[in-house]
Amino acid sequence: MPRLHVCSLALIGDTVARTGARSLVTLLSPGTAVARPAGIAPERHLYLAVSDIIAPVPGQVLPDAAHLDEFLGFVYAWDRAEPMVIHCFAGVSRSTAAAYIAACALKPERDEFAVARTLRAASPTATPNARLVALADSALGRNGRMNDAIAEIGRGEECFEGTPFALELA
Repeated sequence: MPRLHVCSLALIGDTVARTGARSLVTLLSPGTAVARPAGIAPERHLYLAVSDIIAPVPGQVLPDAAHLDEFLGFVYAWDRAEPMVIHCFAGVSRSTAAAYIAACALKPERDEFAVARTLRAASPTATPNARLVALADSALGRNGRMNDAIAEIGRGEECFEGTPFALELA
């Protein structure tokens, strides 16, 4: 069964090695360097240069529909033969939003609230970026249910760095 693994920037090498992942999604602020781990081919690494914000901030990059479209295209092209790792700086906001979005996109029949509750059970620190979720809710035609589901699970526990976790696509 394919899995999405979520972690921080500091733990991507260990997470890729431990899980056998062959696909990687990076969501970092523009200009943040990341070394692609061994085992991840360049064409199986998506780097989205977006800031962890939900409204415009001067000098930062607000996630937009083009970022979401690029992410969804990468996720839909994933062969699911091996796991995918999704990371951001802390493994708390952008990456957890992306994992939630991927789980909803790849299994459109799954209830958004069930996916959000599974996310919360897997990660007490997950605080999915509301902007990314709202963009996906609209693009996937979920009529506000993704937004409502993330609002229902609420903000995660405060932390400097989230603990890596897996999200099943079942």
